[in-house]
Amino acid sequence: MTRDPLSQAKDTDLPASLIALRRAAQTARKVAVRTNTAIVVQRGQKPVRITAEELRKAGVK
Repeated sequence: MTRDPLSQAKDTDLPASLIALRRAAQTARKVAVRTNTAIVVQRGQKPVRITAEELRKAGVK
């Protein structure tokens, strides 16, 4: 869902859900770097494993 339909949603919690999901994803990246573990994200229709080293190279602290 994109930002425009979310801003027009009738449910008042729905617009904040995108912000919460992004915040949770960033926290997951930080935890992965701190614990030296990988995360799995979906790109297109495929799961992609991203290592802690790759996250560090991308600037996650």
